[in-house]
Amino acid sequence: MTQTNFSSSAAFIWSVADLLRGDYKQADYGKVILPFTLLRRLECVLEPTKQDVIDEYEARKHLDIPLEAFLTKKSGQSFYNTSPYNLASLLGDPNNLKDNLEAYINDFSANTREIFERYKFIEQLDYLDESDLLFKVVEKFMALNLKPDVVTNHDMGLIFEELIRRFAEASNETAGEHFTPRDIVRLTTSLLFSLDDDVLKKPGIVRSLYDPTAGTGGFLSSGSEYIHEINDQAKLVTFGQELNPESYAICKADMLIKGQPVENIKYGNTLSDDQLYDQKFDYMLSNPPFGVEWKKVEKAVKEEHSLKGYEGRFGPGLPRVSDGSLLFLMHLISKMRPAEKADKANKQLGSRIGIILNGSPLFTGGAGSGESEIRRYILENDLLEAIIALPTDMFFNTGIATYIWILSNHKTAERKGKVQLINATAMSEPMRKSLGSKRKQLNETHIKEINRLYGDFEQNKVSKLFDTTDFGFRRITVERPLQLAFYPHDENRLEALQADKAFEKLPGLLKTEILEALKAVPEDELLDREIFKTHFKVKLTAAQFKLIQKHISEHNDNAVICTDKKGHPEPNPDLRDYENIPLKEDIQTYFEREVLPHVPDAWIDQNKTDDKDGKTGIVGYEIPFNRHFYEYTPPRALEEIDADLDAVTADILKLLQEVHA
Repeated sequence: MTQTNFSSSAAFIWSVADLLRGDYKQADYGKVILPFTLLRRLECVLEPTKQDVIDEYEARKHLDIPLEAFLTKKSGQSFYNTSPYNLASLLGDPNNLKDNLEAYINDFSANTREIFERYKFIEQLDYLDESDLLFKVVEKFMALNLKPDVVTNHDMGLIFEELIRRFAEASNETAGEHFTPRDIVRLTTSLLFSLDDDVLKKPGIVRSLYDPTAGTGGFLSSGSEYIHEINDQAKLVTFGQELNPESYAICKADMLIKGQPVENIKYGNTLSDDQLYDQKFDYMLSNPPFGVEWKKVEKAVKEEHSLKGYEGRFGPGLPRVSDGSLLFLMHLISKMRPAEKADKANKQLGSRIGIILNGSPLFTGGAGSGESEIRRYILENDLLEAIIALPTDMFFNTGIATYIWILSNHKTAERKGKVQLINATAMSEPMRKSLGSKRKQLNETHIKEINRLYGDFEQNKVSKLFDTTDFGFRRITVERPLQLAFYPHDENRLEALQADKAFEKLPGLLKTEILEALKAVPEDELLDREIFKTHFKVKLTAAQFKLIQKHISEHNDNAVICTDKKGHPEPNPDLRDYENIPLKEDIQTYFEREVLPHVPDAWIDQNKTDDKDGKTGIVGYEIPFNRHFYEYTPPRALEEIDADLDAVTADILKLLQEVHA
């Protein structure tokens, strides 16, 4: 079936919207059209074995045994229906159409009936019946010939995909919650598979594809289409999980229509309830929600992190609760097949991942933070192959900058230890009509060019290659000595001391003793703490003395350096600073070159060490994407600016002369 044919077939089905207009909002057309399309397709697929299934059911229904195995065997499919009804016979009894149609739906096998339940299809039937539309809609779908010998599973999948796209575009403002734009899906899918094209062309090859945020199944469908285009004998088994019930129903229906095993599509929250926890996959695609907090699953995620560590999904660390996208990335990494030895079932080495993220996972979080530790794990294990920056305004519900991350645990020799950054922000064309926030799109030329840049793996203006360690740094703590001048008679400082809540809590006698002792100090300014202590003769705890010191002293470069009991200089917390030193640089060399010339008395706190390697400084990783593609634009010459101003002034004077004339 050609692009034109399946689009026209989808358009014919969507024309049911003409019946719904006025009674339904445009955004709700899909709630009727999609489940009815599924119903008609299932009816056509089951038609040749329908009577056999009914006979088997009637013969065994009194035996009080599970009948699913018998009935699926008779139907020749992974689903069945034991009802004598079909859409044609239902129309023969218009007075009982709704009740009989409900009975027809309820006689499907459980795996199919669940789809209609998630669609809330019975509610739609009630509304259609109340609006006197049910007979007309059933009649319209009954006339559709969706038999497998006329419309193959692949072609039916294309039709259903087109209907989903129309439904998403009609939803407009909410589309982004369950539908990734087709151009982005196509690009991400092609990037994921492109390096494996030769392998995927082998006859009879079987591979698996997984999406933990399946939505309406766009990535799963696109993956199937891509494989079918390069090898129609290949088999791609799809798996997914989805939280939104309506999106789940659409996705499961799409897989059912394509002949995929629907039990591979799970319902629920992937982060807190991974229903495919023991599975590994060859390929994975995902577009998790941008910047959405994970507070609802916080308890389950933190428990897995603390109890299972690296044996679970979230061993490297946890991002801040305000953005859970990196949790989905770690979840996908946990699903990778081992790269060291081939999986016996499919002889596949390792896995590949394509995931769409916003800018936050690139750089949010300093050294030692959850986000930094996740990036560290990915880069130190050499999992990141490439990041592609997309244009803004590419998604239905947001115009922010987005990035495609490609990960692999079986990189080619030339890519080992390397990361490719591709700046594709200028590759787009304006849409004739905006869809929500989506104002730009990628055409086929853009997609091919991005894939070429990725495949060529060369350094140029929009494609840059880095070592994985180029993104790492050590965060050292730079200390400077504590040098305090004491002012025991300063009235403002004494007032601040007495107003301090900690001072107010001291015993009354002690407070009086402190104030009297300060008054008795012979000098207004002392540049040596030890000399101050000799004059201040009140016995205090360390915390109590720090309270006094806090209020009546301040830093003074001319003061004597304060030391601890061992004679070591005490650091001044107010002057404490941090330096991020690239991993490839020697810390001491960097310190002597960049720090000591400016603050000769500074030193590195050797006690601040990394938890993993024990060396001085805490290791961090960030990917400052935009910095690597920044191009300096020099300001215009003053002569040019003056010339422009002279020209504008001349124009204004000319206009004024004309007005006066």
